[in-house]
Amino acid sequence: MTEKPRAADPAATGSAPGGSAKAGQDAGEEPRVVIRDKRKIGKAGERSGAAAAAADAAADAPAEGLVEETEVVVDEIETEAPVSGPPVVDAPAEPTEEAVEPEAPLGVELEAVRAELDERTRDLQRVTAEYANYRKRVDRDRNLVQEQAIGSVLTALLPILDDLDRAREHGDLVGGFGSVAEQLTTALGKFGLTAFGEQGDPFDPTLHEAVAHQTSADVTEPTCVQVMRRGYQLGERLLRPAMVAVADPQ
Repeated sequence: MTEKPRAADPAATGSAPGGSAKAGQDAGEEPRVVIRDKRKIGKAGERSGAAAAAADAAADAPAEGLVEETEVVVDEIETEAPVSGPPVVDAPAEPTEEAVEPEAPLGVELEAVRAELDERTRDLQRVTAEYANYRKRVDRDRNLVQEQAIGSVLTALLPILDDLDRAREHGDLVGGFGSVAEQLTTALGKFGLTAFGEQGDPFDPTLHEAVAHQTSADVTEPTCVQVMRRGYQLGERLLRPAMVAVADPQ
């Protein structure tokens, strides 16, 4: 009876997984995992249940018969050996030339400060001038209102002064009545009231109101020859013109 050839023993030939891995490591190659699938070649439909069980049992041993070896190579897994020593800390990245902003020259910065100072100085001067003009305008308006109020009061007292002038012409301002008339005239003069219009004054149409005209050889220019009512001024303001008779030269 002819003996069937047996499959080579993996342990004898040194092709066992452990031996292969060790040989590979000794040779400088990285280890790999090999999975062998040993099954008898046959048709599953022709074997019975007992034959299948016997075949499975015989598959574990190096039994006779043809055996198909299938190698499955698992992807190699690289592992890094731990590095001894202190941990390596990455150095901070140095700033690039684009990230570093160049410092502005001192002259440019000084020029900017001077320009801002000049602008603030001009603003202050403008505000000071506006405030000064405002104060002048307020003072002028206040003086004008005050002058108008005083002028209104004095204008109301002018008829009384006209009566005092007529009484003086007739010689009635004597005794205590004359003293009161003088005190009143002095008090009104303190407010800036001045009288004008005397006989012989040159005729001024801005100050005199001519109610009569005549010719005379004694004058060389229009002259007031008779004063019918005196005129009054409050400072430079005309309260009432003088009523006069004018003589023109022949």
